[in-house]
Amino acid sequence: MKKAIKTDLFASKAPLEWAVVANGQLSTAQIPIDAEGKVVEGGIEAQARQTMENFKHTIESAELTMDAVTQVLIYVTDRDQLPVFNKVYAEYFDAPYPNRAAMVVAGLAREEMLCEIVAYAVVPNS
Repeated sequence: MKKAIKTDLFASKAPLEWAVVANGQLSTAQIPIDAEGKVVEGGIEAQARQTMENFKHTIESAELTMDAVTQVLIYVTDRDQLPVFNKVYAEYFDAPYPNRAAMVVAGLAREEMLCEIVAYAVVPNS
């Protein structure tokens, strides 16, 4: 049985939860939107930071820490954005780091989005 994690993130009109827990695992996908649901401006660094802040908020809303994160899938729309995303990403984790993969994609759900992440974390006693 899955359980939605309540967050203070923008309530999307799309049929989704920002995070769910099932079988001892939290699953989440995060995008660079602000409290009004608008994609933040300022390029890849601003969007990476907003995405990671939304992610951290979600992890903390599940009463976890970033140490519980086991895997992160990073999506960017241009290969040149990856070093910038990596710089921001590194501010949120300590070794041992989560397993991760990075993909360069033609586009994301909103045209102005430059990045998105999908992540998984261990939820003890769930």
